[in-house]
Amino acid sequence: MAVTSSKEGKSSSMDQGKYVRYTAEQVEALERLYHDCPKPSSIRRQQLIRECPILSNIEPKQIKVWFQNRRCREKQRKEASRLQAVNRKLSAMNKLLMEENDRLQKQVSQLVYENGYFRQQLQNASIATTDTSCESVVTSVKHQQQNHLTPRDPPRDASPAGLLSIAEETLTEFLSKAKGNAVEWIQMPGMKPGPDAIGIVTISHGCTGVAARACSLVGIDPTKVAEILKDRTSWLRDCRSVDVLTAFSTGNGGTIELLYMQMYAPTTLASARDFWTLRYTSVLEDGSLVVCERSLSGTQGGPSMPAVQQFVRAEMQPSGYLIRPCEGGGSLIHIVDHMDLEPWSVPEVLRPLYESSTVLAQKVTMSALRHLRQIAQEVSSDVVLGWGRQPAALRTFSQRLCKGFNEAVNGFTDDGWSLMGNDGMEDVTILINSSPSKLFGQQFASSDGLPALGGGILCAKASMLLQNVPPALLVRFLREHRSEWADSNIDAYSAASWKATPCTVPSSRIGGFGGGQVILPLAHTVEHEEFLEVIKLENNGLTQEEALLSRDMFLLQLCSGLDENAVGACAELVFAPIDASLADSSPLLPSGFRVIPLDSGMDGNSPNRTLDLASALEIGSAGARTSVDYGGNSGNLRSVLTIAFQFTFENHLRENVASMARQYVRGVVASVQRVAMALAPSRLGSHLGPRLPPGTPEALTLARWVCQSYRFHLGVELLRPNSEVNESLLKTLWHHSDAIMCCSLKSLPVFTFANQAGLDMLETTLVALQDISLEKILDDNGRKSFCSDIAQIMQQGYAYLPAGVCVSSMGRPASYDRAIAWKVLNDEENPHCIAFMFMNWSFV
Repeated sequence: MAVTSSKEGKSSSMDQGKYVRYTAEQVEALERLYHDCPKPSSIRRQQLIRECPILSNIEPKQIKVWFQNRRCREKQRKEASRLQAVNRKLSAMNKLLMEENDRLQKQVSQLVYENGYFRQQLQNASIATTDTSCESVVTSVKHQQQNHLTPRDPPRDASPAGLLSIAEETLTEFLSKAKGNAVEWIQMPGMKPGPDAIGIVTISHGCTGVAARACSLVGIDPTKVAEILKDRTSWLRDCRSVDVLTAFSTGNGGTIELLYMQMYAPTTLASARDFWTLRYTSVLEDGSLVVCERSLSGTQGGPSMPAVQQFVRAEMQPSGYLIRPCEGGGSLIHIVDHMDLEPWSVPEVLRPLYESSTVLAQKVTMSALRHLRQIAQEVSSDVVLGWGRQPAALRTFSQRLCKGFNEAVNGFTDDGWSLMGNDGMEDVTILINSSPSKLFGQQFASSDGLPALGGGILCAKASMLLQNVPPALLVRFLREHRSEWADSNIDAYSAASWKATPCTVPSSRIGGFGGGQVILPLAHTVEHEEFLEVIKLENNGLTQEEALLSRDMFLLQLCSGLDENAVGACAELVFAPIDASLADSSPLLPSGFRVIPLDSGMDGNSPNRTLDLASALEIGSAGARTSVDYGGNSGNLRSVLTIAFQFTFENHLRENVASMARQYVRGVVASVQRVAMALAPSRLGSHLGPRLPPGTPEALTLARWVCQSYRFHLGVELLRPNSEVNESLLKTLWHHSDAIMCCSLKSLPVFTFANQAGLDMLETTLVALQDISLEKILDDNGRKSFCSDIAQIMQQGYAYLPAGVCVSSMGRPASYDRAIAWKVLNDEENPHCIAFMFMNWSFV
């Protein structure tokens, strides 16, 4: 062969007969083949040789070696790229931490100086005056210092020079918060800096209003970052609109804008907020880009904005973004959000939402960082997600779902909503909109298949207070167990209402879920805090004729806030009927649930616990129940649940649809209350048996039994030898790359435990694990193999199962290369359960 690329080895001291050098044409052909199929089988490699004459003089074994080396080089390249990215991020974070350390040292020096000063004043005052006068001296000193630190300038006018004066003052105050000690910052609960962290997030302590600050590195240039962050409606889900009323350039190259911004209320129990602000964009001497903003009020001067109906005017203290170019590309971002949300205007039970800096950090500050991180990932790689859609298209679907749900919850009159009379009870609010085009715009008018409604849209909504139920746990259950609260007749009516011939109004029947649901994933965010998916509802129809015509319905669903460790984050489940084509122009009429925690702290219990929920739901208030206290603060966990369901109607059926909607929402509320009582930790009792959450003594013991039995039966270690401590053993087992599950020894075996990979393969959680039987997930070959091997497992202690396919709880097939089943023995060497390990599994 001709001498070409030396990538496969060049050493002249080696035996040249063992190496092959390829021509440039051969390398080019192999690269094309590698791009199409990185890991060809033996048959495929022989086929490649026949199809490419240029490779005919190379043995199949050598081609196999070339592909192995090529995969190795690709893996090394990706690893090197990943390590370089981690190194850049760690360097940037180190720089941020050094700056933070310098700031804290200056703050300590200032506090030491002030402490000495006050001490001296107290000593002088104690000698010359009484205790009362001493307090007067200290108060006078503090007042003098405050006046010195915050001088009050006379109000400025609305001229460009006056607005520039306000802008420069805003810039100074913002920089003192972003880089200085103008606000006392403390680390946000649950946030730990690291290479995989979203950034360094801190919250205010003891300042006016609520404030949050974040520092992070993103792989986007500063100008693009500023453009993205200015477009609040694209990343802040609670932002209804931002209108730029005035904009002009300044002499120093900056830009001043006067903005009017409206924010949605998170629940039906509070009013929406709006802001009247000045935004100043400029470039500092060191090249950093700054976008700062503050409210315009009587104390600052400038133009005023009259109050708007249905909105409470909130105040934005100097806030903004400091964006610095980073070495090696990307930007280093400092974000400060500081607001006074007027908590006096909401019911007392909701005031923690408006007085918590942690909630502000989750809803606003971290949302900005997550959006930037998502955009950076999409820019750095050519990502195509579910159903062949680009990320931007799916992100638009998510935004439309959130916006539609927020519009339903708030019901603004300028969108055409009006209140409908109640039926004597005020638990459910009914709003009607006879001008749907105001909500859907041109999309409504031009949508294919959407009838020209001779009526409009009706929204039934309600809010309720929940006690002792983690929001993430409740929303996860509602997502995975739709049959516990939904009515298939109502789903069919909602889907058919968008077609040319709407069906008759059904009667509500909670739990009347005639078919199953299959979750088809579309996309998820980088940190998996939000999922977009299509729900396929099978065999649902109002009548037998309709069922024959259309057996399946589809919902576009957005699920967020499932991380139980995210302090202050709300959980949402929003869905809307959609056509199977999933067209970008499809109109969406979202309904759903939002659960907002009202306490700043998190319950000490992990919601990921295995719970015999079916038993808990069946036992009523009269059922005897042993109460177990899993944490001292478990009874203090409060949250507010908001439910909103939207339906289309024709004018002659408006009263019928309203009655159906009231009845349905009341049924959903009752179902959710029943589920919440079952999920509350205080209702857990002795019926749990061996199915307890990771971290309990029972879980630690089970992990030890699983590993000991594996070593006893197979003669090798399941985990690394250094995992000796029980806690470490359980943690290693939980994070094992293969799917490991434990199954009960019953006539109908059900799963009692699974590690994280096992839960991923079954597409379920520890809460719902006990609902899945072994028979449900195995295919026909797997069931036959298991039935024939069960005797061997009980006698010999283990058995190897051939490659096969499992079916997840959502109906998705998952293939595995092979599996091992072994008998788990307890300390008395009696059989406790059967453990399975599915190796190299992946969804088909």
